[in-house]
Amino acid sequence: MSEVTSENCTHDCSTCGANCSSRQPESFLKALNPYSKVRKVIAVVSGKGGVGKSLVTSMLAAEMQRRGHRCAVLDADITGPSIPKSFGIHEHATGTEEFLIPVTTHSGIQIMSINLILENETEPVVWRGPVIAGAVTQFWTDVVWSDVDYMFVDMPPGTGDVPLTVFQSLPIDGVIIVTTPQDLVSMIVAKAVNMASMMNVPVLGMVENMSYFVCPDCGKKHEIFGESRAQAVADSFGIPQVAKIPIDPVITTMVDAGEVEHVSGEFVSDLVDSLEKNLPAREEE
Repeated sequence: MSEVTSENCTHDCSTCGANCSSRQPESFLKALNPYSKVRKVIAVVSGKGGVGKSLVTSMLAAEMQRRGHRCAVLDADITGPSIPKSFGIHEHATGTEEFLIPVTTHSGIQIMSINLILENETEPVVWRGPVIAGAVTQFWTDVVWSDVDYMFVDMPPGTGDVPLTVFQSLPIDGVIIVTTPQDLVSMIVAKAVNMASMMNVPVLGMVENMSYFVCPDCGKKHEIFGESRAQAVADSFGIPQVAKIPIDPVITTMVDAGEVEHVSGEFVSDLVDSLEKNLPAREEE
């Protein structure tokens, strides 16, 4: 392979076969359409399914929106979308031949999910990985996201095609890891942390869902799944912020009724404080 000197370098690596030190790695980032603006993108991830990732995504977006930020949720869990139901959304997204318009919740959160474009929301999505990944990319490029301060991406579990596509195609500013108090928690968190590290994306916090139960009669807190190790695990991986969400039938009932925007934000309040401080959407003028 020929050597390229500074004198004859065109600085266009796409047309050059030389393997020089100045070569820049190929970027797979997809551009937003000209009608969209998104300032910060936060992915909500987990190493396994069934940990409450969509609940955490919804609660973070709702709390951010309550604080006066313009928020959006991109539902990247194509085969298991639950974001629309959490917000009580059953209508279809609208659009033109070129772009889709997200559905807006009661408080103004912009939502895009596969369920909003299916003819029937109970219709299963039986697609292969590349097609699913392509749909997620289109949710970023073909949806008109209107002046969004914080976008939360509800990721599918694991480290497969779709999570990889999101990390490579969207400008992810950081991730929130969701887990539960189980013996394998450290291994599950490790998978998510390692993937974020491979993608050069910082871990902004961890949420332990189903952390404890408060007895309605005596008010005593019970750690049903054993003593929480969330803080110790977070410390071992250098995760700066930990939030804990209890087992609460009230939360479950409200989410099932599509009223997640009315769920108290107290459980994620400190985490949102940290996001606002360390990942400000609007710079000081």
